[in-house]
Amino acid sequence: MNLRVRVVNCGRRHWYADIDDADDPQPDDPFWYVDNCRTQAQALQTACVELRLMSGRLVRGDQLDRVLDVTGVPV
Repeated sequence: MNLRVRVVNCGRRHWYADIDDADDPQPDDPFWYVDNCRTQAQALQTACVELRLMSGRLVRGDQLDRVLDVTGVPV
């Protein structure tokens, strides 16, 4: 699995980040996301910490669930 972090500016002092499969053609159902970060650096740092945790889970052989699978609510 090839995971990637995406950080998006959603307006003044509003940053969003998610983690998804780089080969996923539709980025609307990530494995993880965070919203309402105040800075780009905060969004990126938060996502990188989560990416490190997710990578460890994959090494152990755990399956990653997508946000929609867990919550039933699209991102």
